Amino acid sequence: MFIDQAKITLKAGNGGNGMVSFRREKYVPKGGPDGGNGGRGGSIYFVATSNISTLTDFRFGLTIKANNGGNGATKNQYGKSGEDLYVKVPIGTVVYLEPSREVIADFKLEGETMLIAKGGKGGRGNAAFKSSTNRVPRIAEHGVPGEELLVTLELKLLADIGFIGLPNAGKSTLLTVISEARPQIDNYPFTTLRPELGVVKANSGNRFVAADLPGIIKDAHLGRGLGLRFLRHAQRCKVLAFIIDGENSEDYYKEYKLLRNEVKEYGYKLDERPFFVAVSKDETVDTHKKVKALAKKLKDIKVLGFSSLLHENIDTLINTMEEYIVNAPEIEMVDEEGVAVKYREYDLTATIDPDLFTIEKVRAGVYRIVGEKVEERYHKYILNTEEAILSLLNYLREIGVEDALDKMGVNDGDTVILVDFEFEYFR
Repeated sequence: MFIDQAKITLKAGNGGNGMVSFRREKYVPKGGPDGGNGGRGGSIYFVATSNISTLTDFRFGLTIKANNGGNGATKNQYGKSGEDLYVKVPIGTVVYLEPSREVIADFKLEGETMLIAKGGKGGRGNAAFKSSTNRVPRIAEHGVPGEELLVTLELKLLADIGFIGLPNAGKSTLLTVISEARPQIDNYPFTTLRPELGVVKANSGNRFVAADLPGIIKDAHLGRGLGLRFLRHAQRCKVLAFIIDGENSEDYYKEYKLLRNEVKEYGYKLDERPFFVAVSKDETVDTHKKVKALAKKLKDIKVLGFSSLLHENIDTLINTMEEYIVNAPEIEMVDEEGVAVKYREYDLTATIDPDLFTIEKVRAGVYRIVGEKVEERYHKYILNTEEAILSLLNYLREIGVEDALDKMGVNDGDTVILVDFEFEYFR
């Protein structure tokens, strides 16, 4: 079964909790803190491979989980780190974050490995808080939760040239003639159900990849027939070859216009790709005349006829493909409106985020502190002692929360909320 789209949930491992512990040994009446740090949670990586060519393994909307980190222990023992998880995906897979449709990853090369869901950091044990002014810290941190993401995987086949045509236009037969690919072929009036790739060797010795894409029908861009499933794979092709059925088509120009319109209406700048027109089953005097008439009508567009059955004009067709591919620009990933896609990136070197938090007014006398960074830091605190609560409040003061509250006009006695922690504000 060929599956080229799947929606799955990813859950990276949570970081382990730090521990509050003190040395208790014979003849050591005042042992210092020895609570260890928690281990980091496992991250989820995707790895591109040519050994699989479909997203069948992901078709049931499964949840993929990485292991949590272990908790810290006594005697400064660190918790065990959660094992990272490596998931294999086909080359050509694009990963979208839902519901924003932000692109997380775009796999184009064999063995390409990318971090998709990041494991949480382990919390610090009380031994990490020991200082010259605080020799008996009773503070430990919770581990940070790992990322939980809902993502859509879309397989967009990587090909240099894609064959676009109506069902039974002769695309599959052409691919068998110019490559070693063997798609299922029959004289049926409906479309191939899965795209096929074939490696073509040109007379120059160069090789390129051709794709036989499922046949298009009118209003395919609206999802009719295979619709969007077909056009999704065309996004990866540098060059488009519009294949006209020379034997069964009554009006070559009308068929060409239909195909061009579907590609244009689909978006993603597909209509801006280099293209030419090839008429299949060009085996009679009548088809020869029609091919010449179409070429005259299209003027500056390359038009040629060929016969897969008789192997006529096949070399010319292959040379044309190679010429267009060599001169084609590199493909830029764009969204449906043609705007360049932005990729999410992890900045592993950043230590300070200038936008740690914002203050929102919930209602009169109630304010909320929000922000990914400050909320992540909050989750680290185990607020079971006055010392731990004081440490959190000092942190909020250091990053400027008090100043921000003053600017908001907060009054003494007003309530301030951070996640599920509430406190009264006093200057």
